[in-house]
Amino acid sequence: MNTHRVPDLTAAARTVRTWLDEADRVLVTAGSGLSAAAGYDYGDKERLKELFPALYRMGLRSRYIVGVQLPPDLWWAYWAVHIDDIRYTPGQNPLYQRLRALVADKEHWVMTSNVDALFARNGFDPERIFTPQGDYGRYQCTVPCLRSTWDSRPLVERLLAAYDPATGAITDPAALPHCPNCGEDVEINVRIGPQFVDEPYLPAGNRLQEWLNSADNGTRLLILEFGAGFNTPGVIRTPGEHLTRHLPGARLVRINPSHPQTPADLGERALSVPFGTDLLLDALDSGPHDAWAPSTR
Repeated sequence: MNTHRVPDLTAAARTVRTWLDEADRVLVTAGSGLSAAAGYDYGDKERLKELFPALYRMGLRSRYIVGVQLPPDLWWAYWAVHIDDIRYTPGQNPLYQRLRALVADKEHWVMTSNVDALFARNGFDPERIFTPQGDYGRYQCTVPCLRSTWDSRPLVERLLAAYDPATGAITDPAALPHCPNCGEDVEINVRIGPQFVDEPYLPAGNRLQEWLNSADNGTRLLILEFGAGFNTPGVIRTPGEHLTRHLPGARLVRINPSHPQTPADLGERALSVPFGTDLLLDALDSGPHDAWAPSTR
């Protein structure tokens, strides 16, 4: 694996700017590291303590609660507060706004493992965003009895109306959700097992595949990967490497302060950027575009 292939942040920004200027198309890919950099860090203990004081007293130290056993009144209280904070916070996010401005004049798509809809909420075209891991904005039957999902916003509002921060619980059992079709339990529509209903996301996935297939050998595709680590490498990291490997005109930029390595066989068509997204965007904003060194491509 290649590691620190650039001497400093300025050099990294110079190369990214040159590659971006030369690109015909841009595929923005992102993992949880991008949303963490934007202020939505699931491991932020202070924010967790602020939002979930009762659960914090019980020992909860991370928002990653898959496998955690909680009774329904605590379970759904957690999800209501968490989704309201992550998915339905009003206003725009500065980091995502800057990223949108970076690629605004390029034909582009987004593929992300994040389920917070921050791309769509910050001006990226919803028709050109593929979220294969799901969306906090929807929920589904756990069976599932139907290959359908439902809007989570009314559910979240109903749960919050019955939420007691002091106990961390939903106080009205009637507010707890059940499948409107069969009456069984429901869950948020994110990929946590084989029961995941992926129908809402398949059309975007098919359109993205058609877009990629339409690229010929001369198409210069730039993959900008932000904050994709090894929680689910098969969703973002590996596909980006595969595309770079098999499309002659593709280049990959991996922006990740913790896991910036790129495969050695990609050679000079892959750039490892061991800095945070905000630092790279700062460097891109501050550098004179006409002074970037030309590529040898």
